[in-house]
Amino acid sequence: MRHLELFLLLIACGINASAVVLVQLGALGAIDTTLLYLGVTLSVLVIALHFVLRFVAREADPFILPIATLLNGLGIAMIYRIDIANQESGWESAAVRQTAWSGLAIACAIAVLLIIRNHRVLFRYTYIFGFLGVLLLLLPLVPGLGREISGARVWISMGSFATFQPGEIAKIALAVFFAGYLVRNRDSLATVGKKFLGMRFPRLRDLGPILVVWALSMSVIIFQRDLGTALLYFGLFLVMLYLATARMSWVILGVGLFLGGAVLASQTLQYVNGRFTNWLDALNPAVYEARGGSFQLVQGLFGLAKGGLLGTGWGQGRPEITPVPQSDYIIASLGEELGLAGLFAILALYLLLVARGFRIGFAGQDDFGKLLAVGLAFVIALQCFIVIGGVTRVIPLTGLTTPFLAAGGSSLIANWIIVALLLRLSDTVRNQPRLVV
Repeated sequence: MRHLELFLLLIACGINASAVVLVQLGALGAIDTTLLYLGVTLSVLVIALHFVLRFVAREADPFILPIATLLNGLGIAMIYRIDIANQESGWESAAVRQTAWSGLAIACAIAVLLIIRNHRVLFRYTYIFGFLGVLLLLLPLVPGLGREISGARVWISMGSFATFQPGEIAKIALAVFFAGYLVRNRDSLATVGKKFLGMRFPRLRDLGPILVVWALSMSVIIFQRDLGTALLYFGLFLVMLYLATARMSWVILGVGLFLGGAVLASQTLQYVNGRFTNWLDALNPAVYEARGGSFQLVQGLFGLAKGGLLGTGWGQGRPEITPVPQSDYIIASLGEELGLAGLFAILALYLLLVARGFRIGFAGQDDFGKLLAVGLAFVIALQCFIVIGGVTRVIPLTGLTTPFLAAGGSSLIANWIIVALLLRLSDTVRNQPRLVV
């Protein structure tokens, strides 16, 4: 199993190196070895993570690490492509920073694997993780510490130039909390209530958890001005609640609560109303040219259209025309240069990663591990849907980052920790005793 993982890792590292070389040949017409050296260092770290797995998680899933490595490397290649277009180079360029953050993120994943030898230990600290998750969400609201960027207050300052988004780590803490809480309380949430239209709906006294999480999500929209993060947290809780109780009534209530809150916010909060206006009337010249209008959305759509089926090729497009093409709109940038075929390949990687996470969860025999694995995998799936759906105008645009691909250190660290936890869970599942009937 570990031999298969090593083989796939070498292929992933080779594809990543080829992507950087093709970017340089397409955009510069020559090869610069600076980023290649950094890429080799990153590959060494990933191989080190592989050998750590050989000692502490021999039965871990062999596909998760190569997929994460490939996505991370493709993201660095596209960020480097945009650096070239913007004439940014040296140690201060976005690609170099992304590579450094990737190295730190992989080191964090190694630390998680070495520290957490059995995922069940997390169950003991359920409420501590809940407190930690809420604390991380509140940090950007602390005066002097929080920082507002592009209208959203979800960052904290880390020195003169660096910023960190604690909400990315909060989603992991909340996933652990939700899993532990639902395991402890699922009996009252699943069996009690009155039937209506063939479904058993919960009692009013049992609505407390979903109302609290809904209020927390609405607070993120109101105070932090971040619609995507609110949807991510509430969607995570709703899916884990359904998995724990198998009651569709919770899903109906949850979707109704969030849609009602979103509609109310769109009528009372100007920035939420602007998101809906840009989504529904993007090609209106007045909306397109307005401050904070649909210019970014439309430019991203034009970039995807220019890419067509096969794309313009690495280094041959103009992704820099779209605002923030290296973070919010990296999917549009990749779509322009790799085409629809390339985007389908990337989506297939995400689909396989999420499917492996679900498989780990459903193969487990302990309820906490099952909920945690499915929750962590669903976080990646929902985040991809929110981001890609916004870029392609399926849903209103939000400010979330595409996992592993988009520029952002906090997102990278969080997603590599998720990878480490899924690897630990998969090893525990394979090593658990089998029941013989």
